[in-house]
Amino acid sequence: MKYHIVTYGCQMNVHESEKLAGILENLGYQPTDRREDADIIVFNTCAIREGAEDRVFGNVGNLKRLKKKNKDLIIAVCGCMTQKEQTAQKLMATFPFVDIVIGTFNMPKLGYYIEAVKKGRQLEIMQEGEIDEVLPYKRTSGDNAWVNIMQGCNNFCTYCIVPYVKGREKSRKEENILKEIKDIIAEGKYKKITLLGQNVNSYGKDLSPQVSFASLLRDICRLEGDFTLSFMTSHPKDLTDDVIDAIAEEDKIEKFIHLPAQSGNNRILKLMNRKYTREKYLEIIDKIRAKIPNARITSDFIVGFPSETEDEFNDTLSLVERVKYDSIFAFMFSPREGTVAEHMEVQIPLEVKRKRVNKLLALEKKLQKEKEDD
Repeated sequence: MKYHIVTYGCQMNVHESEKLAGILENLGYQPTDRREDADIIVFNTCAIREGAEDRVFGNVGNLKRLKKKNKDLIIAVCGCMTQKEQTAQKLMATFPFVDIVIGTFNMPKLGYYIEAVKKGRQLEIMQEGEIDEVLPYKRTSGDNAWVNIMQGCNNFCTYCIVPYVKGREKSRKEENILKEIKDIIAEGKYKKITLLGQNVNSYGKDLSPQVSFASLLRDICRLEGDFTLSFMTSHPKDLTDDVIDAIAEEDKIEKFIHLPAQSGNNRILKLMNRKYTREKYLEIIDKIRAKIPNARITSDFIVGFPSETEDEFNDTLSLVERVKYDSIFAFMFSPREGTVAEHMEVQIPLEVKRKRVNKLLALEKKLQKEKEDD
């Protein structure tokens, strides 16, 4: 029996697909790059950007032909997109040949759902659950091993759907994280370990007793072995001095911080519910530069947020010029169903958003060239 997994979205989804592959291989399935040869096809979806959902619907629709040829083919769609009940119902109604539609929290039970389908049931399940600590993995990221330390998010940025599809923050127990990393080190195949979470800086706040992210970093660095430690993603409001100190002082931690700013204007940051100001963000950047002079810093930006004026966009340009990032990712705002920003007045026209994002990327290119010429 063979399986084929299609992954959309971020590094956390890539890691989730490693879990799905581990489940399938435990059931006796082997990977195949060809959908035509697969006995089960799994789409691990993303709901963060509208384009990802559109691609899922298009690709799932293309499987109707394969399903006609092979009645025993199992098609499963899971992940963030299907955690939204309305989207899951639309998917089931549009593509009745899909066998399994499950949300984020039910992915660890994929094996159970496969057996249920073989007995003639179509499944749509989106309930919330706990972190599964004992799933097998089929690691696929070369000499880098992803380690999920938490799931969910409590921040409720007004443009973001993550808290609705990933749920509230839930941290893994530190002893389970350390055991997984010890096992990774013992395999001897991985030079880099990357910790994952929607907001890794808030790790451990929900544990009893609480464990800080800084102490987790230091405990991992105390493990014997030759490896480099990194993490993503950080939220500026939670990047504390003790985390910066740990990065500066621990040799095993990569001197790299991805710190999404999203905007350089305080009014827009407040509308986004980012819970920090431009001044606070720059204060954090200055601390990083002072304590870790060789740190690489990258960031994310959203342009064309509802009601953003040209002057407010220029504040983003000036922030990028001030920080001089090693690289940035820039996105045009697109409303996501179910978020606060979807209903905000004064949506920015597409042509204006496109002009702004191109201007931001041109500035980034100019700054990179200046760095290379120095």
